[in-house]
Amino acid sequence: MTDLLALTAELVSVPSVSHEEAAIVALIEARLRAVPGLSIDRVGDNLVARTDLGRPQRLILAGHTDTVPGDTAAGARIDGDTCSGLGSADMKGGLAVMMALATSVPEPSVDVTWVFYAREEVASEFNGLGEIFSVAPHLLEGDAAILGEPTGAAIEAGCQGTMRFRVSLSGVRSHSARPWMGVNAIHRAGGLLSAVDAYEHREPEIDGCTFREALQVVRIDGGVAGNVVPDRVDLTINHRYAPDRSGDEAEAHVRDVLKPFIGEGDEVVLVDHAPAAAPGLGHALLMGLVSEGGLDVRAKLGWTDVAFFAARGMPAVNFGPGESTLAHTADERIEREALVACHDALARLLTADS
Repeated sequence: MTDLLALTAELVSVPSVSHEEAAIVALIEARLRAVPGLSIDRVGDNLVARTDLGRPQRLILAGHTDTVPGDTAAGARIDGDTCSGLGSADMKGGLAVMMALATSVPEPSVDVTWVFYAREEVASEFNGLGEIFSVAPHLLEGDAAILGEPTGAAIEAGCQGTMRFRVSLSGVRSHSARPWMGVNAIHRAGGLLSAVDAYEHREPEIDGCTFREALQVVRIDGGVAGNVVPDRVDLTINHRYAPDRSGDEAEAHVRDVLKPFIGEGDEVVLVDHAPAAAPGLGHALLMGLVSEGGLDVRAKLGWTDVAFFAARGMPAVNFGPGESTLAHTADERIEREALVACHDALARLLTADS
């Protein structure tokens, strides 16, 4: 059996900050081209490996090869059963599991598409999944998908939608020594801030998974000078919503919350939006992951690329080794036990009677 910790360390030792994934993709490609029965396609810095066994169902297992910026020079460090280093948890441990399975399960009971894609950690317009879909959409055809994002070897089903608003409140500029001659736009934000702080979030249960919504002010920009009553303040507000609401419904809800504080000359602009994804646990392949592995199941609190597949009618879940709370941190690390647990659960799924 592949030494999963050593393979993770090897991948961590290859720097792959977003937009700089060529070297790690070349390493993965070389290993997978040596596996009999896999067809390999390279789309830019994305790699797709597929079995073609004529099985009645096809499962996609996908993971991103890039990391956030960090101390790439430090490489990987193995201490006992722990591998530390940039990308170890998010998500080179997951990539190691995928590579090991592609090598050790040559004739799975379902056809498998292994997707190693670039640029997940940056704006969605650069996402490698989108590049593959636009250039060679047939490579992403399947019945269900599993993303190897770090979940602590639990199943995190679906994902929240996320939208950001820019709220611009207007005022009247004056000298700060004569504030009665102006209207302080920053002061006007006080009521809105209090309302958002007191926001009562929903916790809907969907397919047995409890999602928790959130509304947060994440940025404030305002002020002219130390002696000027400001005539404008801009707030950025982030809303995370559960998949029982559409994007239009979530947007309307936020606008209703903000409406009492918006007056003439003010603006509420939806800046960006990534839709939610339903849990999708009703699909037989994903149910099999639960039943074969005896795994914990919970809602994904956050947004991941499961939404990419859900938007195209394909149920998907997050399942991978590593803890998401360690991702992007100076203490990022992954344990051998988590790698083995994730590998074994997926191996059982791929070899189960269809």
